[in-house]
Amino acid sequence: MEAQSGKDERIELRVSAADKRIFRRAQKLSGDKSFSSFIVRVVKQQAEEIVAKNDRIIATEKDRNVFFDAVFGNSKPNQNLVEAAKRYKSKNV
Repeated sequence: MEAQSGKDERIELRVSAADKRIFRRAQKLSGDKSFSSFIVRVVKQQAEEIVAKNDRIIATEKDRNVFFDAVFGNSKPNQNLVEAAKRYKSKNV
C-alpha cells in the first residue's frame, strides 16, 4: 500500500445508507485499517483495470488497422522489402 504522504486531493461523494453499510463491512473483512484506504484501494484497482482494458482495445484496433492497411492498402513495397524479396527468391530457386 502506498504511503499517505503527498495526498492533497479530496473526493467527496454521497452514498445510500445501505451502500455505506456494505462498504464498511467489506472494509472490515478486507483487513484495511481505514475506510478511506479501503475505498481508495478498491476504486484504484477497478480504475486501473478499466484503463488497461481500454488500452488493450485501442491497441487491438490500431493493430488491426495497421494490418489491413498493409495487406489491402495501395502502398507499394519500399526498397528494403523489394531487396529482401529478391534475396529470398534467389536462395529458394
